Amino acid sequence: MNERRLPIHKLIRSTVVAATTAVALAFAPVTAAFADQGPLYAPVDQPGPALSVPQNLLGASLECSANVSGASRDVVLLIPGTTLTPETNFDGNWFQALDKLNWPYCSVTLPENAMNDIQVSAEYIVNAIRQVNAASGRKVDLLGFSQGGLAPRFALRFWPDTRAMVDDYVALGATNHGSLTVDGMCAAGCAPALQQQRLNSAFTQATNSYQETFAGISYTDIYSHTDQFVTPNLNDSGTTSMHGGGGSITNVALQDVCPLNAADHLATGTYDPVAYALAIDALSHDGPADPDRVPASTCTKLFMPGVDPMTFPGKYVDLWNNVLAQLVAYPHVGTEPALKPYVYAQP
Repeated sequence: MNERRLPIHKLIRSTVVAATTAVALAFAPVTAAFADQGPLYAPVDQPGPALSVPQNLLGASLECSANVSGASRDVVLLIPGTTLTPETNFDGNWFQALDKLNWPYCSVTLPENAMNDIQVSAEYIVNAIRQVNAASGRKVDLLGFSQGGLAPRFALRFWPDTRAMVDDYVALGATNHGSLTVDGMCAAGCAPALQQQRLNSAFTQATNSYQETFAGISYTDIYSHTDQFVTPNLNDSGTTSMHGGGGSITNVALQDVCPLNAADHLATGTYDPVAYALAIDALSHDGPADPDRVPASTCTKLFMPGVDPMTFPGKYVDLWNNVLAQLVAYPHVGTEPALKPYVYAQP
């Protein structure tokens, strides 16, 4: 383990951990405005349920840099994509880049390489937000790749207490409304988490129900026109982009900044310098990213900071092999997991 990344229980007392897993204060009742909007999803202010995953598993999933306790700036929480862990997704790029900036950060390992029910993965993210906020005394900046952009939005949607703990949401190639490509991948069955990332799946419809963003959070959705896995993403009405709600939003393609950029899905979430520049801009300023602040020189770079050009080729081949092996080997199912009862309005 990198000495800068420590189990969270080393950073906060057990009494604080227990307190932060409790459901927050009650919220206002459902309004009549929701009555004619299709399925009776939970109103956006319905308190979230107690977490069903045992606390020892939740705690073990979270690792943080040593400077999280008493942090001088908001803490970045890194959330990996489908088939990935924090190490396969962020070691060799984001971990090293944030170390160089001396920014505090944490990462959360989602169960079974983020291949099973995203509703369960969301509980790990809820716990991570609460614990990091308690340990640092600061708000949390969410930075997720692919499913790592979608899953925290489900957490924010159905555990409203977490919203006040989050400042920035930054997504890299997120499947916010699912993906048409995944529909094809799942035609003969696929992993549960992939079923949930089909275009406009029941899971994504629930995630986006009533409003897609929340006041007090700045949203930056970064995507690529040449993403082969997250489609369609040809403009800001594509699957990654978000619209409506209470947050401030920037939906931006890599090609909006550098027209000749050809990053695919995995590149967007691991080494692309334009994606990095946009994400860092969002995390360095109030509000979401402003593409006009990204230097033109970014377009001439091959890699984001933290990437070692000498070891990159071998590591990238290993990364692709890992992704493909997970997609093939993980048990396939024919339908997505049923939505949990708390997704719906409670009597």
